[in-house]
Amino acid sequence: DPETGLTGLATIRVSRAAADQRRGRAGRIEPGICYRLWDEAETRALPEFAPPEIREADLAPLALSLAEWGASDPGQLAWLDPPPRVAFDAALDLLRDLGAIDGEGRLTGRGRDLARLPLPPRLAAMIIAAADRGETAAATAAALALLLTERGLGGREVDLRHRLRGLIADRSDRARAGRQMAEGWTRLAGIRRPGRIEPDRAGAILALAYPDRIAKARPGQRGRYLLANGKGAELDPADPLAGNEFLVVADLTGSGPTARIVLAAPIDEEAIEQDFAGRIETLDEVRFDPASGGVRARRVKRFGKLVLQESQSTKTDPAQIRDALLGGIADLGIARLPWTKDQQHLRARVEFLRALSPDAWPDLSDDGLARTLSDWLGPFIEGKRSLSAIGADDLGNALGALLPWDRKRRLDLEAPSHFAAPTGSHLPIDYAAEGGPSVAVRVQELFGLAMHPTIGAGKARLTLELLSPAHRPIQITRDLPGFWAGSWKDVRSDMRGRYPKHVWPDDPANATATRRAKPRGS
Repeated sequence: DPETGLTGLATIRVSRAAADQRRGRAGRIEPGICYRLWDEAETRALPEFAPPEIREADLAPLALSLAEWGASDPGQLAWLDPPPRVAFDAALDLLRDLGAIDGEGRLTGRGRDLARLPLPPRLAAMIIAAADRGETAAATAAALALLLTERGLGGREVDLRHRLRGLIADRSDRARAGRQMAEGWTRLAGIRRPGRIEPDRAGAILALAYPDRIAKARPGQRGRYLLANGKGAELDPADPLAGNEFLVVADLTGSGPTARIVLAAPIDEEAIEQDFAGRIETLDEVRFDPASGGVRARRVKRFGKLVLQESQSTKTDPAQIRDALLGGIADLGIARLPWTKDQQHLRARVEFLRALSPDAWPDLSDDGLARTLSDWLGPFIEGKRSLSAIGADDLGNALGALLPWDRKRRLDLEAPSHFAAPTGSHLPIDYAAEGGPSVAVRVQELFGLAMHPTIGAGKARLTLELLSPAHRPIQITRDLPGFWAGSWKDVRSDMRGRYPKHVWPDDPANATATRRAKPRGS
């Protein structure tokens, strides 16, 4: 897996070519019978051939060999199946990280040292680096390489320290041959006399091969770890290793946040800081905390994706705080700002006019304001560190800057906040209504109105929600003259029966608007 740098075994369906080859073995020496353990129909669903190994293998050894031969660009060679570019680039990145090749892909002195050892580059680099620390470190590194390449030696414990102890105590021919092979690796690394294996140094030495797999325990989640490369991994909470804050992970199975740690060894923070000082960064970080709605400024000591130490930062750029707050608002959504009803109403009025003339009005929708957040809100939140510190006055000032006096005057003319009824009543217009701007008005207050009211400089009709004297809905119309000439007769008949004390003229278009009932005695 080039993304994680991990190699693992997977159980997959056999190819048809491999199945046919296996079947042929039944008659290779003498007549025989081959039993197929699946239905014949399933054979047709099998892949025709197995994918070439070069498409799935770790290409770091290949890349090291090519660099040793002076062929740094695989595209200059003829291949039956060329190495995948992504996987090969990942292999080159690893070799550069190990110091085996330079920026041009040429083999370095360290690369020649690695090429002498018949091991994957990571493990060869571990032994070479450990040899610089003495015979004991080299012997421990070689033993670890043996356990990682010869599966089954040393036992089945997850903790590599226990497997090293098992290897030391194992008197079998296989273990003896393995130890001799490991001693040969140390000699190739320049160690003349075999050293003593020290299991307790396993983590610090293993990290020389896998610095990107140094892992830190997630707070409050026993057995769950974050690797320096940003991946997540899990260990059985009952395993004694799960009590360590830092581990070096040699092998994982599975993928994603539930990858299971198969082999690991503990390491302490002091060893990380000592051996990888050049990779540790101390940074002042400013970020928005969605839970509290505020900006946190902290000084962080990082190793890859791991936070080794953190403290509150006293040196913070105000611009960073402002940008972090704006970013947090954008993530949470514009609706989380403390808008007043009047401000929401103002935005809806502008959006109505913008739909009629897109180039004449600013985009005050949630999406539009989110896209230009730093432009319109940034200047009005200087010195603020949290969402709760932003008040309605700040938003009002920011909106005011988007709508200078001349535009505000035009807004009041073309998208008034209220509808002036013939009776003189000023009724609020709902610009966010589903069917367009609408106003709820008692039908009696519209007597005498022969033309349907419009807004937007006459471009849009106002939706009228006609109400009874008791403010109950009668009808919704966008054609008042048509209503007077048509449905009014039936409505008048019904209203006269329900509200006999009110005036219900035959010709409402020429009657006098009223907010009152008939005078007593009339």
